[in-house]
This record gives sequence, C-alpha cells and structure tokens, in this order.
Amino acid sequence: MNHAIIAKELAEAKEQIVLIYAFNATGKTRLSVAFKDATKSEDGTHAGVYYNAYSEDLFTWDNDSENGEANVQLDIQKSSLNRFHSSLSEDDIRNKLNRFRPDYRFDFIPHDNPEDGIKSVLFFDEVADPEDPNNISKVARKISRGEERIFVWCFFLALFEVEGWADKQSSHFFIDDPVSSLDDHNIFITASTLFDLIEEHYKERKFVITTHHIGFFSVLSDWLMKGEKASKFKGKARVCTLSSKSGEISLENCRKDVFLYHLRLLQVLEQAHAAGEVKSYHFALLRQVLENVASFLGVGQFGYVLKQIGIEDADEVATIVNTLSHKKVYYFESDEVVPDNLKTFDKIFIGLKEKYNFVLHAPAPALVLAPAPAGTP
Repeated sequence: MNHAIIAKELAEAKEQIVLIYAFNATGKTRLSVAFKDATKSEDGTHAGVYYNAYSEDLFTWDNDSENGEANVQLDIQKSSLNRFHSSLSEDDIRNKLNRFRPDYRFDFIPHDNPEDGIKSVLFFDEVADPEDPNNISKVARKISRGEERIFVWCFFLALFEVEGWADKQSSHFFIDDPVSSLDDHNIFITASTLFDLIEEHYKERKFVITTHHIGFFSVLSDWLMKGEKASKFKGKARVCTLSSKSGEISLENCRKDVFLYHLRLLQVLEQAHAAGEVKSYHFALLRQVLENVASFLGVGQFGYVLKQIGIEDADEVATIVNTLSHKKVYYFESDEVVPDNLKTFDKIFIGLKEKYNFVLHAPAPALVLAPAPAGTP
C-alpha cells in the first residue's frame, strides 16, 4: 500500500477524527501531501487546511550577523496565506500563546505593501533604564527552537480563525507533528490546544493528526478514547499506527496496543524476534530500550542493565550493541545480521523480558524503517 491509497482510505473513513502514530521516516509529511491531492476539488482548490513541515518552513531566521545580531528577526516567506495576515494582530497570537507563558514580547513588521502581509516578527525583551525605570527599551533576542515552534503553532491557530481561509476550506484539518523540539510540559499544552480545536470543529469537519511523539499520541488518544469527554467522540474517533514493511506502508488499528515508548519498542522487537526477522536496525531499537531501562533505574550506562539480566561479558556485549546500532550501519550496510550477533540479540532480549516481566499485550505491526539514532524521542 502506498501513501496515495492510505490518503484515499482516510478521506473516505467514517470517523471524523483519525489519530496516527508513526516512527520518523515513515512518511507522515508525504501522507499529508497525498491527502491534499486526494481531497482537492474538481477545480483544483484545496478542500481543507494543513499544518505540517511546509508550514514551519515558511518561517526562517534572519540572524543579522553583520550587525552583531542587533536586529535578529523571524522572517515569514511569501505564500498564498499572506493575504490573510492583515486580519491578524499581535493580540490574536498572544491569546493563543498565553497558555505557554512565554517570557518574551514580539512585534509584527509588515511589508511595505499591506496586501503582502507580515514580513517578519521581531522578538524582544523589555529592559528598564536603571537610572530611569520609566524609560523602557526593547532589546532584540532570538528565541529557542522550541519557543519558535510554539510561536508558529500559535500563529496558525490564530490564522485558522481568520475569515476566508479555514472557513472556506472547511472539509478537514490535517495536523502533522506540531510538537518537534518541545519539552514534555509544552507537548502537553500543545495537545490541549489541539484538543480544543477538535472539540470546537469535529462535528463539521474531519481531523487527521499524525505524530512521531509517543507522549503526544498517548495524551490525545486517552482524551479522545477514555477521558471525561470521550463519550461525545464515541464512534467518531480512530487511533492507529502508520507502519512500514518491505517498502510498503500500512495503517493498523491499535486501540489495544500499549503506548509507553519502551513498551512500544518491545512490541516491535517481540514480533521481529518471534518471526525470525531480526535485522541490523533492530539493535538500534534494542539499545533505546536498554537506555530507557537504565534511566529508570537511575544509572547512566546500559551496561549496568546487561549485568542485571545475566550477561557475563557485559562490556563486550555493550560494544557490539553500540556498533550495530550506529546509524551508519543500518543506513548504509547490509540489513542482515550474522549468526553470532543474532545470538547476542536473543540473549539480551530474552534476558530483558525474564528479568523485568514486561507485559506487552497485543504485538505491534512490524516496522522496517531506519529509526532515529538512539536517544532521539
């Protein structure tokens, strides 16, 4: 199955809300593009609105290095959305940002021609003159990557409310991963802003939401399926995973799966191990499980976990796992694992399950994409 077929399936699904979890590199952004193509009107206009990597790419930093970053600002690239900027005010964005409690101020810098919308955003701190507290000056600053992502998300939340865009392209919202570079606290707040958007609009339009972040997925899934307001979404919401196997992707229902990150990885490893399909990239997933367990136990090295599960030559085995989980191995070398390394995998994986008694419930669909390097959320 390819992205276009899945996009068509999603467009025709009876559920109003579809929440999808996928590892990075499965093709979430490609799915959003395929969905856009699948839902275009006969005259080629878009039926819904989108938030994805292309949305974030409209915002780029002008670091003003020639002037010592005195006028560093976030530029907004020209697009078809600029004509709606005139209806946005700084207060519209601040109202969305308030939940995140930003510690900066900002001003819009418009294009010379108002019809071209907002040219850039200047972020600043307000600094009082020590000798004259009433004399407040603006000191430009560059906000962090996480703060930038929050700002862009809130910019789009405000833009969704501008007359003439989202209300005209009213078939659906497609939201792809608004939580990159965010800490857990801000991921939770972002989830709450998205849940509010769902609650306000789900009766008249479809929502397709994709994410690689297991915490973000779990929070939204719980609110939709088990939360205080879950009854209103009964029969209207679906949770699933986007998986890849042998170059083909599929959409799998996952209501009975578990979604703590280490348990999700263990589900993937369990199916590969049971089917005799352990590949080199599975060592990267195994290493992430070992690191998660080590972190839970309060130690810095996963070699400690290897010793706990009865691996006598723990240092040597740790070196093997490190080597096989290096991204250059599973990106550029053979996917096959030699018999000695398969024995190492067996010893570690079986030892982990016997020592810690993980309850995995339903096995997860097999994944054969190259995962993010160890330590990446």
